[in-house]
Amino acid sequence: MKTNRRFVIDTNVLLVSISSKSQYHWIFQGLIHHEFELVITTDILSEYEEIISDKYSATVARNVIRTLLLLPNVIQANVYYNWNLIQNDRDDDKFVDCAIASNADAIVTNDKHFNILENISFPPVKIMNVSEFKTLCFPLS
Repeated sequence: MKTNRRFVIDTNVLLVSISSKSQYHWIFQGLIHHEFELVITTDILSEYEEIISDKYSATVARNVIRTLLLLPNVIQANVYYNWNLIQNDRDDDKFVDCAIASNADAIVTNDKHFNILENISFPPVKIMNVSEFKTLCFPLS
């Protein structure tokens, strides 16, 4: 079932979903098959490319980025304010700012640095781990 659920996906979650041999490949396949919307910013896209290049290769990274930019369910958000909510890893703030700017349903991450968001009432930012994401978006799999 196609939905309009909108998510920001942490780099490490996207990274482990790329390979068809990964147990998390269903995430990348769900994105390709428009099962959810992915929200990105230029900063997030740059981080994706850098980390994918390091883990796989520059060619794989370019292909993934090209795919993301061509998918109609990948939305580019503009961030006009930096909230600086993640004290322990400032590099993670780009995902929080994107989620807030785009009114995303949640940030999908297994990174514990994001747990601080559970204690911040404003602005509200929901986080979910990969298992919760699967239960919500792919309940029959």
